[in-house]
Amino acid sequence: MKRAVVAGGGIVGASIALHLARQGASVTLFEKSRPGAGATGDSFAWINSTFLKQPEHYYRLNLAGIDAWRRLEREMAGPLNIQWGGSVEWYAGGPDAEQLRQSVAQHREWGYSTRLVDAEEVHRLLPEIAPGPIASASYSDCEGVLDPVAATNALLEEAMNFGARVDWPNEVTSLELEDGRVRAINTRQGSLPVDVLVVACGVDTPRVAAMAGVKVPLKSSPGVLAHTPPLPRMLSRVALGPGSHVKQDASGRIVAGDNFAGSDWPDASEERGQQILSHAARYLPRMATTLERVSLGWRVMPVDEYPIIGFAEPECPNLYVVATHSGVTLAALIGELSAIEILDGVRVEMLEPYRLSRFH
Repeated sequence: MKRAVVAGGGIVGASIALHLARQGASVTLFEKSRPGAGATGDSFAWINSTFLKQPEHYYRLNLAGIDAWRRLEREMAGPLNIQWGGSVEWYAGGPDAEQLRQSVAQHREWGYSTRLVDAEEVHRLLPEIAPGPIASASYSDCEGVLDPVAATNALLEEAMNFGARVDWPNEVTSLELEDGRVRAINTRQGSLPVDVLVVACGVDTPRVAAMAGVKVPLKSSPGVLAHTPPLPRMLSRVALGPGSHVKQDASGRIVAGDNFAGSDWPDASEERGQQILSHAARYLPRMATTLERVSLGWRVMPVDEYPIIGFAEPECPNLYVVATHSGVTLAALIGELSAIEILDGVRVEMLEPYRLSRFH
């Protein structure tokens, strides 16, 4: 059995720990605060491969990510509570409306389950939404949303069912290296010998990888979301209107944001949260704009905005690095494929565009 340590208890690290343990590795996962505390907990948690997923290789990676969640949902003993309602996007006119039509056409060529819909169908799919004028709209029916912290805890519980050890609050504080390889990790509570170290610490990944002399280039990408208390059921799918995106999770809480590209205003004040909810209420008038909390999340964003997945070769051949935006969409797939690479000693072709070595 390979002795694998996973540093990071977000949704990606939890998935990697589960898949390694299911294939017989001796797995210990360290999380410095609590599972899902970082980028995972502040994610909109939309499982998709829609129109920002470009070029085609990145679209196909995310499409495989959707399929991996469906497989994992069937295989797990406990519920993941994924809501497979799809998403509806619309624009009132102008360049955005034309861009949506072109994006739907491109994704249909690639085989994605998306289509243009008219205003009548938008009202049928989103009966509680008041969208205003609609020049173009789309429905992508294969997508889902989840509660990211609850899903992370479910993955970790399943990993423990396969013998993994989950240790939190605890963190990797230093590495013991020999001949360019990690031989042991030191934590606040002791040391542990390892055969492979997986670094999936979100925005903390560069700091931990640097202990082995490995540079992981990330850039700042804050995102702000507003969360309501539990409300009566209003949404069964993601609603993407001009200037606002909204979902309702399994608990009844509505989560709203205004910019998937990252915020120019990294402000988690109550005033900012109320502004986001007020914008969302333009489309969801029955929504009470009571604010439960505002989250300011720091996306795990490599400098070229594409995932980093794989061994840090040649600097440290037994250090496996994972750092990616779209972590919720990709988590189940990354768990599958990284376990194959780590335990079978192969290189998965689908991951070749995402190696750390592209920055050398």
